[in-house]
Amino acid sequence: MEGSIQIFITGGTFDKSYNYKDGDLYFKNTHLPEMLKRSRCRLNVDFETLMMIDSLEMNESHIEKIISKCKSSSSDKIIITHGTDRIVQTAKKLEKADLNEKTIILTGAMIPYAFGSSSDGFFNLGCALSFVQSLPNGIYITMQGQYFSPNNVKKNKEKGVFEKIN
Repeated sequence: MEGSIQIFITGGTFDKSYNYKDGDLYFKNTHLPEMLKRSRCRLNVDFETLMMIDSLEMNESHIEKIISKCKSSSSDKIIITHGTDRIVQTAKKLEKADLNEKTIILTGAMIPYAFGSSSDGFFNLGCALSFVQSLPNGIYITMQGQYFSPNNVKKNKEKGVFEKIN
């Protein structure tokens, strides 16, 4: 859709649901439509679920599908929801995929949206929507109010944050 922001959904903690009976996290449906509605988003947004997996289960064919969808999208503003464990690796592969005429933001959550107000998913999605409209063409990761170059970020698992390497 010309002039819109394309969101590709891949799963990750962002979209995990919680089974209150046994405490397991699982995938059912994406939370994106509900999140956009609750946030009263007035942007022209089109979303498509590519997969619903944990990024630790992501393989080369999944990443190739993401790259292919980004290349074929008519939008030059793309957000990808992604699991945080492998978000940096996917962003680096997107950088090598000759997508120079697009702004692509990858984001995720450390705590599932289904956990309510303790989730960082809402905030990260809002940041992604803002950054995709304001940053120059390129590939970026946004978490916790910051944006990062894929080559200058790491997930600090001890602190539960993303931080610059240099």
